[in-house]
Amino acid sequence: MTSGLWELVLQGIWTTVQLLVFSALLGAAVAFVAGIARTHQSRAVRFLAGLYTTVFRGTSALIMIFWIYFVLPLSFGWQLVPMWAGTLALGLTYGAYGSEIVRGAIAAVDPAQREGGIALSFTPWQRMRLILLPQAVPEMIPPLSNLLVELLKGTALVSLMGMGDLAFSGNLVRLALQESAEIYTYILLIYFVIAFLLTRLMRGLEKKLKAGVGKEPKADAESRLQPQATGVGGFS
Repeated sequence: MTSGLWELVLQGIWTTVQLLVFSALLGAAVAFVAGIARTHQSRAVRFLAGLYTTVFRGTSALIMIFWIYFVLPLSFGWQLVPMWAGTLALGLTYGAYGSEIVRGAIAAVDPAQREGGIALSFTPWQRMRLILLPQAVPEMIPPLSNLLVELLKGTALVSLMGMGDLAFSGNLVRLALQESAEIYTYILLIYFVIAFLLTRLMRGLEKKLKAGVGKEPKADAESRLQPQATGVGGFS
């Protein structure tokens, strides 16, 4: 390929990375808010969070992109740029899947931990912030890592509305060179490299979060290994 075509591909990679980051940030925020709301004491809050999850998990991400980009301007009279339309559609859609991961991880925490927080007179928010989330978040990382890779692959959907992401740029290069096998092989490899880097990043985050979970404090462990002082005749 010529330098101009490679530049087009690089611009597509940059657009894909931007869309991935923005969508992931929005999706993570929505997932935690909706997931925590699914465990709320209020039935109304649980209903609204469940309604959001049901609607966005039950609709196509592609159709949601088209709806936000093409229908919203007709309904409300304002137009979103393709980047923000794609971010909103993908973030809300994948955030609905993420909310179930958050809810499940919180529900999996030992009930005795909740009871301990109640015994300490913690408020519901204090129990969530100080007891439940620190134990639940490390368990969320593997499924969230898979969801992040799925989000990366889902970013290719925005090419159908003419956004210059990696898939769209690769298709332009294919049309220019009339070389489908070579170009699409390059595109597959680029997606694979990005996904591999994301997986390694999330695995490192998981190890860091789990580093001190379930381990006995070092000071206590060492004190147990030291012989106890005894008095005369072996009695303390």
